[in-house]
Amino acid sequence: MEKIREVKLESETIFDGKIVKLTKDKVRCPNGRETTREVIKHCGASCVVAVHNDKIIMEKQYRYPFDEVMIEIPAGKLDKGEDVLECARRELEEETGYYANKLTYMGEFYPTVAYSNEVIHMFIAEDLVKTKTNWDIDENIIIYEDSIEHLLKQIEENEIKDGKTIAALLKYNLIKNKRDK
Repeated sequence: MEKIREVKLESETIFDGKIVKLTKDKVRCPNGRETTREVIKHCGASCVVAVHNDKIIMEKQYRYPFDEVMIEIPAGKLDKGEDVLECARRELEEETGYYANKLTYMGEFYPTVAYSNEVIHMFIAEDLVKTKTNWDIDENIIIYEDSIEHLLKQIEENEIKDGKTIAALLKYNLIKNKRDK
């Protein structure tokens, strides 16, 4: 593995925003050649497969970059210094109005390994208690419940396109199938 590692020689910040930072890094490749890497540095996020009455709590949100309404699970970015579990619990309640008494960690994944260091942590939320939503001023969300079978069909038919939703629902289904045995 070490024989293919690149070495960062220098880094220049191109953009430093609220959620992402873009750097242009000069690196030396294992063959000795130098090149550049553009890297989006992200604060990280948590996402939640929330199970309520054998259904999954889902969201529909308009996503500007694609000019589409996306089908997604609840998720959000980590606040500075925030624990990934607390982020999952906070985002679930803010977006859906449900508090999770039980959160189970499913693991992490890297959604865009070629140009970003974003890490998304996946959770299963169970034993939910209804509270109230607390959307950000720019959030408009439709909340609904759906069966895992229908959601898997939507993934298969490319109706669900969001990467975190696909990854977390597929992982949840694997875990659920093991639990059900």
